[in-house]
Amino acid sequence: MTEETRMRGGRSLAEAIEEHLDEWSERTGITVEVWALPKGHVPVALSRAVMTVLREALSNTARHSHARTVAIAITMAPSGLRMTVSDDGIGFAEPVTGRGIAAMRAAFAEVGGAVRVNSVHGEGTTVSAAAPAS
Repeated sequence: MTEETRMRGGRSLAEAIEEHLDEWSERTGITVEVWALPKGHVPVALSRAVMTVLREALSNTARHSHARTVAIAITMAPSGLRMTVSDDGIGFAEPVTGRGIAAMRAAFAEVGGAVRVNSVHGEGTTVSAAAPAS
């Protein structure tokens, strides 16, 4: 069953995120700090974009960053959704390219939003995304 199907079956985006983070942290050994998750309804298209960015950002963290901790904050307001995924890994030299980053940007572009990736070599990486409310 896909995350989208589970969310349509009564699960909230926050519940889907929590389950994904628990599984990912257990599998990778990387600690996850959750600072905020959306309360209430998030449109399915926006939920799908959030999960795409979250999966890609966490995949990159596990494969490349050597991080010990990842912090997640996702909020939904009447004006729209904001999302931040930050790690304390080794960072990388910009410019930012790659299929995963392109997939994150495409997912948020589909809902009228944008994704930024900022990295400081030796200090970690932050993925920020924002999209208007549908």
